Amino acid sequence: MTFIKNLKNHNIMSSLNKTFLANEKLENHNWYIIDCKNQKLGRLATVVADILNGKTKLHYHPSLKTGDSVILINADSIVVNKSSKHYLVFNPGRPGSSLKIRSAHSSLPKFAIEHAIRGMLARTKKKRLMKRINIYNGSSHPHQAQNPVTISI
Repeated sequence: MTFIKNLKNHNIMSSLNKTFLANEKLENHNWYIIDCKNQKLGRLATVVADILNGKTKLHYHPSLKTGDSVILINADSIVVNKSSKHYLVFNPGRPGSSLKIRSAHSSLPKFAIEHAIRGMLARTKKKRLMKRINIYNGSSHPHQAQNPVTISI
């Protein structure tokens, strides 16, 4: 008991309980370009989901907006497994044709990428984070003013 009293007297307890928490001053949103040419869909989706959440940053905290924006180019040349399927539920709990099954290979590349990334995000953050993705089929994009940094996977 006397040991704890001595700690409180020497202010050691107050220095041990200081936790770093990022605030709005540390928020700097970067833009990244990822070339999808010859990339696998699942591997690409995990990297993009981590960047959108901000988990690649040192000052990540789940309650703060620390994520970045992502530009995906050459989306039409992404590698998709031919046996993978997309399960789309339009009216849950209703009998009949509420469940649609589509192959990921036959769907549009933009839809396949968005569906894979959306599935890897938290349910409460999906709507906000999906606005930070820009997907283009060609190699050109209109985001030169944001000075994006190229990432190779």
